[in-house]
This record gives sequence, C-alpha cells and structure tokens, in this order.
Amino acid sequence: MEEKKRGAFSGSIGFILAAAGSAVGLGNMWRFPYLAARNGGGLFLVIYIILALTFGFTMLTTEIAIGRKTKQSPLTAFSQLSKKFKFAGVFACIVPFIILPYYCAIGGWVIKYFVDFIIGNGEAATADGYFGGFITSQWAPIIYMLIFFVLTAFAVFKGVEGGIEKLSKILMPALIVIVICVSIFSLTLKHTDAGVTRTGLEGLKIYVLPSFEGVTVGKFFSILMDAMGQLFFSLSVAMGVMIAYGSYVKDEDNLGKSVNQIEIFDTGVAFFAGVMIIPAIFTFLGREGLESSGPGLMFVALPKVFQAMGPVVGRIVGIVFFAMVLFAALTSSVSIMEAVVASFNDQFHWERKKSCIIESICCLVIAIVVCLGYNVFMFEITLPNGAAAQILDILDYLSNNLLMPIVAIAECILIGWVCGPKTIEDEICKGGNKFGRKGLYNVMVKFIAPILLFVLLLRAVGIFNLLGINL
Repeated sequence: MEEKKRGAFSGSIGFILAAAGSAVGLGNMWRFPYLAARNGGGLFLVIYIILALTFGFTMLTTEIAIGRKTKQSPLTAFSQLSKKFKFAGVFACIVPFIILPYYCAIGGWVIKYFVDFIIGNGEAATADGYFGGFITSQWAPIIYMLIFFVLTAFAVFKGVEGGIEKLSKILMPALIVIVICVSIFSLTLKHTDAGVTRTGLEGLKIYVLPSFEGVTVGKFFSILMDAMGQLFFSLSVAMGVMIAYGSYVKDEDNLGKSVNQIEIFDTGVAFFAGVMIIPAIFTFLGREGLESSGPGLMFVALPKVFQAMGPVVGRIVGIVFFAMVLFAALTSSVSIMEAVVASFNDQFHWERKKSCIIESICCLVIAIVVCLGYNVFMFEITLPNGAAAQILDILDYLSNNLLMPIVAIAECILIGWVCGPKTIEDEICKGGNKFGRKGLYNVMVKFIAPILLFVLLLRAVGIFNLLGINL
C-alpha cells in the first residue's frame, strides 16, 4: 500500500525511459559535444566511456538501489540508512532545488531558438550578438522561461505514472529517432570554403579517433576531470533524481538490468549528440570553429551552421534539432523538479499538489532573478576555479562543482564503509537477479570513486590553481 500511495512506475520499461529521460538532457546535447571538441575529441570520448562503465555505473547503481531499498526521496533516504548521513540527504535535495531555476532559464533559451526557426527567423538568429541581445533583454527570457517551466510543472503535477512516465514514453522514442536521423544527415555534409573542401566524415574522425598531440600529464588529468564532471550532468547522479526515481521502482523489477540499459541509453545519446554536432561544425566552420565554440556552441555556432546549409534545409534541420533538444531538456527538468517535490512529500507529508505549488513559487522567483542576471542584476565575479561568473554561473558552480561531489563522496563512504557494499548487492539481487560487475562495484565504491571525487572537489575549489598545478 505504501508504494502505491507514493506512486510507482507501471513497470521496468516506464522506469528505464523516465530515468533515461532524466539522464539525457542538456548535459548530453549541449555540454558533452563542446567538452569533446575542447578536449581532443576521441581521447575525451574514450575516457568518458571508460568512466561511464566504471564510475558512472557505480554511482547510478548506488543511488537507484538506495531509493528502492528505503522507498524514500533524497531528503529522507540517507537517514534511513544512517542518521549520521542526514546531511547528505539535505545536500542532495538542495542540489536540484538550485539547478531547476537556471535549467528552466536555459530551457527557455531552447524554446526561443525553436520558435525562431519555426517562424523563419533562423537567419536573424545567426547574426553576431543575437544571442547576447536576447539574454540581456529584460522580458523575453522571462516569458520563454515561464513557458518551459509550465510544461515541466504540469508533468510533475500529474504524478509518477500519469505524468512523468507518460511524458517519457512519448518523448524518449521520438528523441532517439531524431538523434539518429540528424546524426546520419550530419555525416553526409560537404562544404567548400576558400578552395578547401571539408566533409562530415572528416569531422567524425576528429571526434572518434584519439589524438595525443600536445597531451601532457596535466592535460590528461584535466580531460579526466572534465569527463568525470560531465558524468554528473549526463547520468543525473548526486542530485537526488535517481534516488527519487529508484523509490518508485517495484521490488520485482530487475534493478541491475535496468541500470545497464540506462547506461547504454545515456551514453549512446551523448555519443550521437557529438556525431550530430561536431562533424557539422567542422564541415562549415573548420577546426577553429570546433575549438572556439565552447559553451556558446548550441546558441551561437550551430545556428551559423544551419544557415550555411541553405534557407530551406537549414530551417528544417534547425527546427528538428531544437525540438530534439527541447524534448531532452523537458524530461530532465521534470526529473529535477520531481526530486524536490518527492522530498517535500516524504519529509513534511504534504500532498503532491501542495509540494508542487511551493516548489513552483520558489523556482519561479529564483528563475526570474537568473533571467535578470544578464541585465538588471548584471555583475561578474571570479569563482575559486578561476572562471568568470554571473548569477547562473554561480548557481551552477554551487550545485555541480561543490555540492554534487560532496554528496557523491558521502554516498561512497556510506555504502563503501558504513553500511557495506552488500547493502546494495542485496537490493540488486532481489528475486534471484544477478549483480553483474559486483567485484568492480565493490572496488569502485570503496576506493577509486571517492579518490576521484575528492580530486574533482579540490579542482573545483581552486586548490590546484593555488599550487600552480594545471588540472
């Protein structure tokens, strides 16, 4: 009765699609390609895949199993296993609370570009300064953010099976079809500029073939840290989402098999996102375009690529691309909001409606401040890791660079040394199911993962910069 009262996924397919929908978001579509381009393409890809199969597998398994074992959301789940780790639950709830407002702001940017290409304004979107002009305007970013947030909140308000699962079952298959189609199209591209012809297949080689040119020990560790940081975005770990979703999984479902499928789903989409974007940018903008795109890749570089494809083809590809990114962003934002709403439900015993309303008010207030952070509240500071930052960047730094590694380290200590890995093993093996990679899991959760996470945290707080070490 308790599981029914809290809500539950109808089956393993619903859970896999919802969890994959959470994992497949802006981190895959936007952050992964520009990090791959910045970090030598193939070398970053190889390191990322290795980490996904080891570190990512460990954290994903841990969080989903904790959720199902405790049948609690992140705010309350940790204290069920050990009262001393209640702080980890608090941090795991604060993370999605911080992320949701700025995620909705970025989701609004996606809707803006989607609308631009639908109404035939794609050419204007390629003009220098267009993106900067949009985000520094006072009302437009707020309006688009509100549209994105309403779509997110509606799905969460409808509940687990009626909202989150139903949305994921519609959007995720559509997303996969679009990703594959656009990836194939990207590989067929060909462009001649100043007598030099570049093709999508050449861009693919840059993406998948590792290059060790100019790679020092410091550069290698920098790529390793970037790839591990990306896994937090890609797999939605250390932000409470997978614990919340795990709490809705039925005991008879094969948890180990589900984790493997989510891994494949997420890593596959991240890979194809790179196939879509990197060959296209290389074809039309060359290596310089790849190396200089950075975080502005989706909203600055790609519209220029679409324009170069021609008015008709470019418009169609732009519409399809931003629709795909919107689908991915929505499924992720729904999961982020659900982590907070579920925490309110379990901690304060509120009805879903009340939790949704309170979280909506908090999110909208902060999201409006984020949107105004590029005009009314504009300022710039330097973060401990050396990066320049505005309000959105500060929230991103607090959640992703500080709190998420702390939560993940706490999870490793709790499961590796306090409760013991057998706690997770017993949950995975319910119903006679097998726990593949059990030996790997035990070594990772006790030793390797916490060490890597601690190094990542030291990097985030700028310790290596102070020591003159370039990581």
